Amino acid sequence: MPTILYVEDEPLLARLVQDGLATNGYVVNWVTDGPQALAAFHQRSPDLCLLDVMLPGPHQGYALAEAIRAASATVPILFLSARQLTEDVVRGFRSGGNDYLRKPFSMGELLVRIESLLHRAGRPHPLAPVVEHHFPGGSLDVVRQQLRTPAGVQPLSYKETALLALLLTQRNRVLARQDALLQIWGDDSYYNARSMDVFISHLRKQLRALPGLELLTVRGVGFKLVC
Repeated sequence: MPTILYVEDEPLLARLVQDGLATNGYVVNWVTDGPQALAAFHQRSPDLCLLDVMLPGPHQGYALAEAIRAASATVPILFLSARQLTEDVVRGFRSGGNDYLRKPFSMGELLVRIESLLHRAGRPHPLAPVVEHHFPGGSLDVVRQQLRTPAGVQPLSYKETALLALLLTQRNRVLARQDALLQIWGDDSYYNARSMDVFISHLRKQLRALPGLELLTVRGVGFKLVC
């Protein structure tokens, strides 16, 4: 099973994430600071490193990533951080990170990002579920976040990918707005509802050239992907 070095000093969050990862077939080595993380990295050679940015003591997240990257040029590094500024994300990538996920995050998004990083690194999860949806005229690759149509391969954001995957799972049935908001955004606030409308509009443009496929708005209820 893939092994993950998880560095997080908030016990409650760490236990939730550790349990979620273990349930999905990962072996998780949880430590709480940079020195422990470096020792664990050299002892166990994990398949992926999951790093909090704000850590106690020396070797906070960015410095820890630099030290790990100096030891391995290939191990995937995924940052988890409450820091929202663009310069924080840029610093994360420049320190050797491969991806950056802002807190709070959903377990579903974390799992998809981990699967994607492991796939790209040639270390796929042997028990990972099939993550490609096929429909008339195209397909959706959930791990790579790519929509394939006769027009070519189109990259999608995480939320676009998750929303389209949910619509495809519910194809020819109504997907309730609230269900989609709770599963993907985590709450059904007005702001998130407006954000989802933007994603729906973008997906509709991506799909409109496909014959026999239509993304409908069911007023007051939700959406239906007819195919």
